[in-house]
Amino acid sequence: MKKKIGNIADIRTGIWAKPHLNGDVVYLQAKHFDEEGNVVARLHPDLYFNEISQKHFLNPGDIVFAAKGIKNFAAVFEAHNQSAVASTSFFVIKLLDDKVLPQYLAWFLNHPETQKYLKTFARGTSIASISKSVLEQLEVPVPDNQAQENILRIAELRKKQRKLTFEIDNLKEQYIQQQLFKALKKI
Repeated sequence: MKKKIGNIADIRTGIWAKPHLNGDVVYLQAKHFDEEGNVVARLHPDLYFNEISQKHFLNPGDIVFAAKGIKNFAAVFEAHNQSAVASTSFFVIKLLDDKVLPQYLAWFLNHPETQKYLKTFARGTSIASISKSVLEQLEVPVPDNQAQENILRIAELRKKQRKLTFEIDNLKEQYIQQQLFKALKKI
């Protein structure tokens, strides 16, 4: 069964705030993530708790979707993360339907076919962005929870396989270069 995101989730934009050197709350920005939605930068609290409305705080299971710029990705906010709010670069997707796992929806949004589809609707001259209405109208195939979990396990195994293959290739390259250098020393 397919469901429109607008029918299974509440979508809000992130907030604009001026970061401080120190604070109590992390201000999530696109620069904190890689193209797959993995946190790559150290998160530093740079907003004050009392300056932010409670409704803007991210809850575990919320999905942040980078709607602006060239890297449009989705990431699930985890319970172990610090208190955080999303910047205006993001839409915050709060699932209303417990039949959809947040990690599954993030996986679907990050899938190359979904990304290709969304990019056809990106608008803007200097910074392309995907509108809230486009995101709300996006249809998501929703299998049962077991099938969603299986898809996520397979995707995670594929990611591990790619990482191991990359590491093996690097080790092979190092070995070959060492052997070539040793051969040069014998000349």
